[in-house]
Amino acid sequence: MSAFLYQEENQVARITLNRPDVLNALTVEIYEELRDTFAGMKQRPDLRVIVLTGSGRAFCSGGDVKEIIGRLQGRSDEELLDFTRLTCDTVLRMREAPQVIIASLNGVTAGAGAALALASDFRIASEAARIAFLFVKVGLSGTDMGVAHLLPRFVGFGRATELLMRGEFIDAPTAERWGLFNRVVPANELEAETRAWADSLAAGPAYGLRVTKEILNRAQGLDLAEALEVEARAQALCMKHPDFKEAHQAFLQKRKPVFGRTDG
Repeated sequence: MSAFLYQEENQVARITLNRPDVLNALTVEIYEELRDTFAGMKQRPDLRVIVLTGSGRAFCSGGDVKEIIGRLQGRSDEELLDFTRLTCDTVLRMREAPQVIIASLNGVTAGAGAALALASDFRIASEAARIAFLFVKVGLSGTDMGVAHLLPRFVGFGRATELLMRGEFIDAPTAERWGLFNRVVPANELEAETRAWADSLAAGPAYGLRVTKEILNRAQGLDLAEALEVEARAQALCMKHPDFKEAHQAFLQKRKPVFGRTDG
């Protein structure tokens, strides 16, 4: 039995964490299946967008207390490191996936769930959503699953320090104001808003979007001159792609462009 629900429609894949009775808490098996699913997306150029969401009243409450936190007690150093690397590999595979990833946050988003949301390219949230990086609340470092690298890019160093050291929830309007959520909508509009974003992105230039994601991943570690050179080379490659010609033809013909294949 799959650790989550999986659907594909119109070049959009939808992954739904499906343990609503425990607020979609993660187990080792779920981490493994998520990691492998995102890793496999490199071989799926037919898919343009991935939507990650949860069933019930939560997106994801983090690691399962019994299945993960309890089972980690008394484990060897090597076993603990194997587990933490698994969780980090899941985030890495998300960032390496060529598709755009939208986290559709329907409720509680906490701990590892917050890290998965952060690793996505966009976060669209219900007004009922709350987010917290809870790691310090269970005696761990607030920095886990790449959040020390990613979070300051969205909210700044000071607010990232607050979120990671205090581990407190913030509500959806605050998260949107801080730049962590891209959009906040009433709960009954979340599905439609997510679908609108997914359809719009799926109709976009897949190659150009893929390159954009790759450069965003790399740019933070570059100085300005290096970043400019990387962007210049990337843009020159995109200019050779059929999507660039299609956009020009569409402009001349006064129609919407129809972007095609994803390879370069």
